[in-house]
Amino acid sequence: EGNPYTWWVGKANEKHHYWGGSGPGIQKCACGIERNCTDPKYYCNCDADYKQWKKDTGMLSYKEHLPVSQVVVGDVDRPGSEAKVSVGPVRCQGDRNYWNAASFVTSSSYLHFSTFQGETSADISFYFKTSASDGVFLENLGNTDFIKLELKSATEVSFSFDVGNGPVEIVVRSPNQLNDDQWHRVNAERNVKQASLQVDQLPLEVRKAPTEGHTRLELYSQLYVGAAGGQRGFLGCIRSLRMNGVTLDLEERAKVTPGVKPGCSGHCTSYGMYCANGGKCVEKYNGYSCDCSKTAYDGPFCIKDVGAFFEEGMWLRYNFHSPGTSMKDLVSRTLLSSTDPEITGPDLNLSKEELSFSFSTTKSPCVLLYISSYTQDFMAVLVKPDGNLQIRYSLGGTKEPYNIDIDHRNMANGQPHTVNITRNGRDIILQIDHYPPASYSLPAASDIQFNSPKALFLGKVIEIGKIDQDIYKYNTPGFTGCLSRVQFNQIAPLKAALRPTNASSHVHIQGELVESNCGASPLTIPPMSAATDPWHLDSGFTAISTSIFISLFTASADFPYNGQAIGDGVNRNSAIIGGVIAVVIFTILCTLVFLIRYMFRHKGTYHTNEAKGAESAESADAAIMNNDPNFTETIDESKKEWLI
Repeated sequence: EGNPYTWWVGKANEKHHYWGGSGPGIQKCACGIERNCTDPKYYCNCDADYKQWKKDTGMLSYKEHLPVSQVVVGDVDRPGSEAKVSVGPVRCQGDRNYWNAASFVTSSSYLHFSTFQGETSADISFYFKTSASDGVFLENLGNTDFIKLELKSATEVSFSFDVGNGPVEIVVRSPNQLNDDQWHRVNAERNVKQASLQVDQLPLEVRKAPTEGHTRLELYSQLYVGAAGGQRGFLGCIRSLRMNGVTLDLEERAKVTPGVKPGCSGHCTSYGMYCANGGKCVEKYNGYSCDCSKTAYDGPFCIKDVGAFFEEGMWLRYNFHSPGTSMKDLVSRTLLSSTDPEITGPDLNLSKEELSFSFSTTKSPCVLLYISSYTQDFMAVLVKPDGNLQIRYSLGGTKEPYNIDIDHRNMANGQPHTVNITRNGRDIILQIDHYPPASYSLPAASDIQFNSPKALFLGKVIEIGKIDQDIYKYNTPGFTGCLSRVQFNQIAPLKAALRPTNASSHVHIQGELVESNCGASPLTIPPMSAATDPWHLDSGFTAISTSIFISLFTASADFPYNGQAIGDGVNRNSAIIGGVIAVVIFTILCTLVFLIRYMFRHKGTYHTNEAKGAESAESADAAIMNNDPNFTETIDESKKEWLI
């Protein structure tokens, strides 16, 4: 049905269903493009489902989607079904000077190079980024001749020169601001016939050269990039400056020039959006990087899940205070609001918290996550015996914990699910998978402070003191499955356990923790009510469904809208009447078809208009010629040739 079992995840954390040798939007492999797949009914060799190994391979070359961060392979849980996946290295090719840049930090700073040799032709291109409204990009002077490129205003770029016939200026005016701290490209050309200037994708401005006069540009001074001759210089970044095909090394010259810095700060302004999931963009010498230290993710763009598989009986505890910290020291610190990266515990009294994680399991009941305290306060996320999810808050002020039950779907189905919980005072926002967020509110009698948080548990609760009775029951034998991207405020306990960080000393593990990405992101399913959801499980409903929603139903299946689901019977009667009418109409149509076929059934007779004299003619053509006296004239007429 076109729903793929397998995909890969690229740069922007998007799923892609095309493979090596194919292209974006084409759900095919190379053999599907070349029409030589093992089974012509499919567009990939691996779709043939043969008992022998089949292979699909090729290069992924669409740069905007690279690099590959994940490959998700499904349909391998059948007996005898296997898959092997290998991803080769990223290979980059192109101009290494593309990011050769310099930052001009004062209006009087400049770089100087040898005289520009552009007597009969000049081809100049570069990128700039600035928040200033004007400034000189570059200038080279002669006795009277000159060439200059400048930002005249926030919307104008000027290219001016003089080859001895008087100054010539070409101006490109942009409908948008050019001092928006974004990269803009300038391309200026001049030869003996014409000169042109283009900025970004704006229309090219062209000026014809005079038919008579001087044509050679004679320059003697050094080439100045930035301020020169007492003019207001350029404030901002210039990169990839090419003059007649030669890239000027701005970075090397900037290293020994006051007021100019090598590289260009501000990459994060243009590319910081790629640091996902709360990752912080960090400026670097000639680029940027993503700091994922305060997220539950990893990788160059903070999009790689950090997760682990928990076997039965395993558990992880993250202590909110460092080992050896006394209660007195703990009381004297405010941990959650601290910006110190070595302090990773939460505040003593939380009035708000954010919790997010992903999990997959087939066993219930179990404890997914539990946050204990030095008081009786706690927070827990549980899977109940029927597979439904429950969030439990106990903040004091009430006899029983406040429970949020997600009763309309089974979460212990082996599929990955995400949970996002945000509490601010009494208000709680809960989002499960890609369903719309739902709002809840703590009871009026409940406290809104989570007092003295102590530790966070994953998989099982091993805590001293009194534990809630239901949690105690769900605690045995423990969680079995996968947990990933676990984050509580700025704490990522699984990442602290699997990656050596300053917070690793806070973690204690029982059992062997095996890293896993838990398979895939959660399924994107449009929300629907239980009454209209054909996959909603009733007590008498049994289903076996795969990841593309192909299901087999047992004989005891009762689909929605059965007789018991309708109270007044009106809709049921309407459905019966409609069915009867449909049967009657179908019967009438069948009868009409039968009668029509009977009425027109008779012995066939036919009549031919044979030419006279056909009996004595040697052929049919001869009979026509003998019978039609005008045939000779027709032949003569047909011999005429017409030229159209």
